[in-house]
Amino acid sequence: MTNTLANSMTNFFLRFFFILISTSAIAQTGVIKGFIYDNDNGEAIIFANIRLLNTKIGASSDVNGFYFLDKVPEGQYTLEISYLGYATVKKSVSVIKGKTIKVDVRIAKASQQIQEVVVSAEKQEAKTEVRMSVVKLSPREITQLPSMGSEPDLAQALQVLPGVVFTGDQGGQLYIRGGSPIQNKVLLDGMTIYQPFHSIGFFSVFETDVISNADVYTGGFNAQYGGRISSIMDIGIRDGNKEGIDGKVSFSTFGASAVIEGPLKKRTEDSPSSLTFLAYGKTSYLDKTSKLLYTYANEDGLPFLYNDLYGKMTFSGANGSKISVFGFNFNDAVKFKGVSNYRWDQWGLGSKIVVVPENFPALITLRSSFSNYKIGLENGDNYDRFSQINGFDFGLNIHYFFGENELDYGVELLGGKTNFTFANSVGQKIEQVENTTELAAYFKPKFILSNFVIEPGLRVHYYSSLNNISLEPRLGVKYNMLEYLRFKVAGGYYSQNLIAATSDRDVVNLFYGFLSGPETLPSEFDGEEVTHKLQKARHLVFGSEIDITKNLNVNIEGYYKWFDQLTNINRKKIYENNDANKDEPELLKADFIIETGAAYGVDMVTNYKFKNLTLWLVYSLGFVNRYDGQITYRTHFDRRHNVNLMATYLFGKTKTWELGLRWNYGSAFPFTPIKGYYEKLVLNDNIDPSPESANGQPDAIYGDINSFELSDYHRFDISLKKTLDFKKAGEMILSFTITNVYNRKNIFYVDGFENEKIYQLPILPSIGLSYKF
Repeated sequence: MTNTLANSMTNFFLRFFFILISTSAIAQTGVIKGFIYDNDNGEAIIFANIRLLNTKIGASSDVNGFYFLDKVPEGQYTLEISYLGYATVKKSVSVIKGKTIKVDVRIAKASQQIQEVVVSAEKQEAKTEVRMSVVKLSPREITQLPSMGSEPDLAQALQVLPGVVFTGDQGGQLYIRGGSPIQNKVLLDGMTIYQPFHSIGFFSVFETDVISNADVYTGGFNAQYGGRISSIMDIGIRDGNKEGIDGKVSFSTFGASAVIEGPLKKRTEDSPSSLTFLAYGKTSYLDKTSKLLYTYANEDGLPFLYNDLYGKMTFSGANGSKISVFGFNFNDAVKFKGVSNYRWDQWGLGSKIVVVPENFPALITLRSSFSNYKIGLENGDNYDRFSQINGFDFGLNIHYFFGENELDYGVELLGGKTNFTFANSVGQKIEQVENTTELAAYFKPKFILSNFVIEPGLRVHYYSSLNNISLEPRLGVKYNMLEYLRFKVAGGYYSQNLIAATSDRDVVNLFYGFLSGPETLPSEFDGEEVTHKLQKARHLVFGSEIDITKNLNVNIEGYYKWFDQLTNINRKKIYENNDANKDEPELLKADFIIETGAAYGVDMVTNYKFKNLTLWLVYSLGFVNRYDGQITYRTHFDRRHNVNLMATYLFGKTKTWELGLRWNYGSAFPFTPIKGYYEKLVLNDNIDPSPESANGQPDAIYGDINSFELSDYHRFDISLKKTLDFKKAGEMILSFTITNVYNRKNIFYVDGFENEKIYQLPILPSIGLSYKF
């Protein structure tokens, strides 16, 4: 049934695409294309609004700052470029039939932005993009939020997005609309980042000031993305200042960071190419400052350590084509109670080439990368864990323009090696060393037909290690019913090979290992034959956008994710899978089990902007469950209600003071209770102790999985910033932040053996200073 439906959708998409592209090809008009740059540093301006006045022709610049206006009738026009925080620019252009003219525009920052122009630009984009289940974050939006540790960070911004559940301040993970971290793909300039967040949940491996774009797809993403079954996080890094040396240094009670960028070769009239560099470093010294400032939180200090290094060089040609090479090294270490040693390291090298053909209406992007990630956890209980994954990734994408319509198509080749050792709660080891290769091809057109925006897509993904081909049709549609009311729907089929191994019994879930989808899965699940070894899911997302006023808008989305097949570590394994145990039930000796599941709910975002005040209300209602063939249970990240209230306000004579407020409420997480205890005998190969005389170790008898609940979570944060502008000498920002203002005792976990409640972080005031030059 599923294959028949997928094939039918695929045939429909192909026929629909070729009919429309052939229709658009007969147009006899002109083309305007070019790049939008920041006048101060030459960086690309992303999502700027470009339109021809007194027409319906317009576009937004992409992640390269590139725009393309096709099917423009011959004549004289005024080209208008607007972007939030920049002065609007107007240029006269002359279009000749059959000709392409290139108009690059530099726009300068403005002290005051005409709000009507910005609102108009946002409304225009809302009408021409499906924008289903995607949030596009910029550094400006990230810095508007209250920043824990006085350092704005992507990790903190993600926690307030609709559908995102964060499980804790210490060692917490992000779960996006029912998807676990392994089901959420994080890309850095096209390279997969296996661990984007540090153990202290306030910070990511990314430096906010160098981010060009951060697009978060919480579901229903189209065919250009694959290899994950829940969500995508696509992050881009700027190329570096083309005009002069620029930088920033920051210090806070939590850590320090530094950014440096500039031209190695400036663009000139005689030589219009340029070569730039950008680098940043971040480090934490909270383990030392906490012993002086936060002894009430932990008398031994807060044991969080991390170091991040990143570097990038970019060669930009005269016509906008460019070549970038980059590399990084991120690491993290921590010691919690009951955890003797935990550390992860990752490094990578990558390149990205963007080609702008002179007489071809397209952008061509080629990328390549190699990365390595390893993580180790020593428990001191002989159940040490280790995981390593390294691999390569090559990709080619062509973004083609035809009229108002567009087409993305491309191929991807990726492969790698996983090395994994894990022991479950009864000491049974699972080990795997596996090489994998994947090959994918996709296409995703976008058509604007009257009041409709239609984005069909198709991805074909081949997993060689499992000898499996996954055919994945996708579809996104928006209907602009009224000027202020839009409806949208998206969905598709998704697959992935990688699985994660975590112990459901861990009180602190730090270890997140990776391994390839195993070949030794059970042959049946719930009485039906298992026909493939992939993890698969289907998404359906529907919603509406309502512009109540020009300053107030509401976005509401409902979603349902069917997790048709999941692979999980068998937490019930007690026997080795060998001939000696051939008569034992498969459930008690298999390394892996199959599960199914579902995630569904409703997300609402209300946004109000007026002059110097911005307000957000984010509410999520969610349900997440799994079925292991015997019981249906709640996941440990199944949070029924999640609320975020946020506000930012600029004040003072020159608007250089900024106040930020955030209140977060989350209903209780479930947990597995302990019903009782018993004495567990420890047997080894050399000694066969007598049960009557041997001394055992205490162990727990667990109740039904996730059948009890912790208490509700809520926290109030406040931040205050003061900007000192020294004109040509630079800019200084002083910040003061209080995290958990009213010192709420939010439960982290319950230690059943010690009968003790372990709490999240208490009230944490912090101060910070940053200087931009």
